[in-house]
Amino acid sequence: MSLFSQIFTWWNGQTLGTRLFTAMNGEKVGEDDQGNVYYQTKGGKRRWVIFNGVSEASRVSPDWHGWLHHTYDAPPTEAPLPQKPWEKAHSANMTGTAAAYHPPGSVLTPEERPRVSGDYTAWSPNG
Repeated sequence: MSLFSQIFTWWNGQTLGTRLFTAMNGEKVGEDDQGNVYYQTKGGKRRWVIFNGVSEASRVSPDWHGWLHHTYDAPPTEAPLPQKPWEKAHSANMTGTAAAYHPPGSVLTPEERPRVSGDYTAWSPNG
C-alpha cells in the first residue's frame, strides 16, 4: 500500500496513525480465519481490529465481536465459543454488492413481479 493511501484512507486496512499507535501500544491477541488481526493495549483497556483488506464490520465474526466489545474477557484464541450443530459459518454482509439478496419482484431482479391475487384495489383520488 502506498504511503499516500496509508495517510489518507481508513477503509483499506489501517491508516498511518493506527499503524503507529499499534506499534507503540498494541499487543497482538490473535487472528481470525479471514486474516484480520486483533490487538489490545497492555492492560486490555482498549481493543481493536486491523482488517485484512476492506474495513467492513460484518467481517468480524460473533466471537471476536464479543471480545472487542468487552462481552468476553478472554479472546476466542483462549476460550472459543461453543459451536451448536445448527449454526451456520460466519458470512459477511453482502448488502450493496452484486451478491446481495433480491427477493422476487424486486426492481433489481430480472424476474417478473408476481401478480396480486385480486383482493387488492388500488387507491384512486376520485373515489
